Order: sequence, then C-alpha cells, then structure tokens
Amino acid sequence: MTRIARWQRALPALCAVLLASCASTVEPPKAQLDEARAIAARVPANLLTVLTAELQSKGPSGAIEVCQVKAPEMARNASAQTGWQIRRASLRNRNPKGVPDAWERAALEEFDAKRAAGADPATLERAEVVTEGGVQWVRYAKALPTQQLCVQCHGPADRLGPGVQAKLAALYPDDRGTGFTPGQIRGGLFLKKPLQP
Repeated sequence: MTRIARWQRALPALCAVLLASCASTVEPPKAQLDEARAIAARVPANLLTVLTAELQSKGPSGAIEVCQVKAPEMARNASAQTGWQIRRASLRNRNPKGVPDAWERAALEEFDAKRAAGADPATLERAEVVTEGGVQWVRYAKALPTQQLCVQCHGPADRLGPGVQAKLAALYPDDRGTGFTPGQIRGGLFLKKPLQP
C-alpha cells in the first residue's frame, strides 16, 4: 500500500481524532507526565525480558503463561510500588479483562489512525487530565506495537503452532488477539492516578 493510499484510508479516523483533540484537553502536570512516561517505559521492558526468557526455555506455548499470569502480576506490583493504576487493554483483546474503557478505546483508535498515517507506533502516547466520578485523574496511554516475538502467539491464527493454538483455545475461548503482524498496535499500556495539585 502506498503512503498516499494509507493517508486516504486513515484520513476519516485521523480527522475525528483531530477534532476530538481540539476540544478542551487539559495537559497533566509535567512531573506526573514524566513519571507516567518512565513507568510506561519500564513495565513493558521488564515484561519483554521475562517473556524472552520463557520463550527460550519453554517455547511459545509455554510462554503464554507470562502474558496470562505474570504480566498482570507485574502490573499489580508496579501499581503498588508507584501509586498508579496500571493495566493493558486492546481493541482486539485476548484476556476478557483487557477490554478498554471509553478513554482507552479513544486512545487506541487514535494510535491506529496515526500509525495508518505513517507515524512510528513506538512513539505514540496520549495524556490528559479527565474528570471521572467527580475526581480529576491524570490518564496516560502508551501504544504497545507488536514485536516479532509477539507473532508466535498473536500472529495470523493459521500460522500459530499447534501447541499454541491448543493452549489459546483452552485458556481464551473468546480470543480476539490473533492476526497481528510486526509494527501493528497490539494494544496499550494505561496508567491512571488522581491529579496532584
């Protein structure tokens, strides 16, 4: 697909994103934004280290446990250590707990539109102060692009190994997390914390 064709395909979604961003968006305080960015860099890197080790020792079907058990555990530990609520979500979730809320969905749709328009998915983020339930929150999202090692479990379903297919069918009967290729946005890492004055 040519760059022009990608722009034409992405233009409607990108226009919607730009119009939404013209609404009154409140930027988070620099200190909280910097903190969120640091956490969002650290958490996926730690997961990648654990996942790579499991892939080498147990293969793809054995490494599914990392994303199923260890990734949420790592997010809970990071949340407890930092005071931020941290989670992963996707428009095509595997884990039923990974369904995005409205703010997360908008961020993921924005990331997809920007990627389709040629943006580097590794640089995509969104941050703003929002009011939810009468409380002001800093919300931060970082795109999680699909890496080459991810396609062993998240790639096209017909190309997954039989052990992977069987384990995914057993653990995630409603799995929507396949069909990705490297560079596509698999989902996002989301952080949320009350606004600090």
